[in-house]
Amino acid sequence: MLDDSLKEQIKVYLEKLLMPIELTASLDESEGARQMRELLEEIASLSNKIKLGFNGANPRRPSFSVAVMGEVPRIHFAGLPMGHEFTSLVLAILQTGGVPPKLDIDTIEQIRELAGSFRFETYVSLTCHNCPEVVQAFNTMAALNRAFEATMIEGGEFQHEIEERQVMGVPAVYLNGEPFGSGRMSVEEILARLDTGAAERKAKKLSEKEPFDLLVIGGGPAGSAAAIYAARKGIRTGVAALRLGGQVLDTLAIENFISVEHTEGPKLAQALEEHMRAYPIDLMNLEQAERLLPANADGLFTIRLASGGELKSKAVVLAVGARWREMNVPGEAKYRARGVAYCPHCDGPLFKGKRVAVIGGGNSGVEAAIDLAGIVSHVTLLEFGGELRADAVLRKKLASLGNVTVLTEAETTEVHGDGQKVNALSYKDRASGDLHRLDLEGIFVQIGLLPNTDWLKDTLTLAPNGEIVIDTHGQTSLPGVFAAGDCTTVPYKQIIIAMGEGAKASLGAFDYLIRSS
Repeated sequence: MLDDSLKEQIKVYLEKLLMPIELTASLDESEGARQMRELLEEIASLSNKIKLGFNGANPRRPSFSVAVMGEVPRIHFAGLPMGHEFTSLVLAILQTGGVPPKLDIDTIEQIRELAGSFRFETYVSLTCHNCPEVVQAFNTMAALNRAFEATMIEGGEFQHEIEERQVMGVPAVYLNGEPFGSGRMSVEEILARLDTGAAERKAKKLSEKEPFDLLVIGGGPAGSAAAIYAARKGIRTGVAALRLGGQVLDTLAIENFISVEHTEGPKLAQALEEHMRAYPIDLMNLEQAERLLPANADGLFTIRLASGGELKSKAVVLAVGARWREMNVPGEAKYRARGVAYCPHCDGPLFKGKRVAVIGGGNSGVEAAIDLAGIVSHVTLLEFGGELRADAVLRKKLASLGNVTVLTEAETTEVHGDGQKVNALSYKDRASGDLHRLDLEGIFVQIGLLPNTDWLKDTLTLAPNGEIVIDTHGQTSLPGVFAAGDCTTVPYKQIIIAMGEGAKASLGAFDYLIRSS
């Protein structure tokens, strides 16, 4: 199951184990169980600190647990953790065996001090690139604190649970049997929900920070580049981001990042964060800016955060990125994550054998339809305009698929459901004006992006579509405030362009600081 090269890598990792651990399997006669046995036997053969047993009593079969020898297991994998989840398995083994997680001391102590009983179950698909972070977060908590128990459940293996719990998007998390959340979430986000006093303490700590020379708002490609360029100038630099990595975290394959033939969004996001951490940059994650105040008499701008904290800086770079554009039709919000989805790579496997629609005929929409066609029974692609806008090679591929219907001049007007999940959508034929109903089980929205600039409307000049207007140096209409990336009027929303714009804005801000000092 594992090739020789991968075995050698894992063997090196397993040499770091500080304590002996036990892998305990609960198997049945399925093909999945056979593969799980093979995987566990191969891993156990790589270290004399791993004992393998097959006497597990977990009712979910096939499954296995990871535990310190002699202790009650707190980390479980139901289904085969391959694909994106294989890293989750390796980390679970290492952290259970005493290898410290890559978290700061304060976060580790916060986890250890939580009291109660936290039994987390996380439903995943092996093609989901957001799921591993969630699985690894709960596994880390379980490794550090006996009050936690974490179970990864592979939706394809346990389809009956997906149906019973009506899971329509992954990752989907349950706490003590009740829905806890869905979508990507980090250790810090989880702690903020479990430790109710943490937010107030954090806001106070942020407000007490000394003013920055340059404060970057946003931690995606543009924000990361701006921060690194600033730090290399030797000035006091901070980054406040809703999530480090930004929208790159939601991107699967990246094949146009020059000099890197292929990578994936989460990998690039991790590399961006590691690069920033190589410099004395103050990284403040999970912080959403909600107001920018003009410079005071001391020349300091103030950023007010949704958490209640405030940050001050001599100059600011806004790199707040963009978000998926929504249809804004009745029923969309109600059935979000209950049939309405925005990531075909993550949620597509949950609709195996079902009927779905893709909204949008650009590159993203056509790519989504092509990917989904190999999983679902039928795809209907609805394009508002008179023809598809995707590249010719994508249109040709789409036309070759027998289970795809393309509707042009189609305006989605409403999402329907049974109160629990999506069962249809309505659309208007813009050529004839006729209304139609399309019965289906899933809707994937792929209609572009909106800049995250609503909070800046009364502060600086925005274009009609909400993008921040900037000059050739990244300067906004407010002197001392610069902007970069997908939130600006710069055309072509590409990762490599965002990075260049972030560097340019940072250099522009540095020049401003020199001239205003």
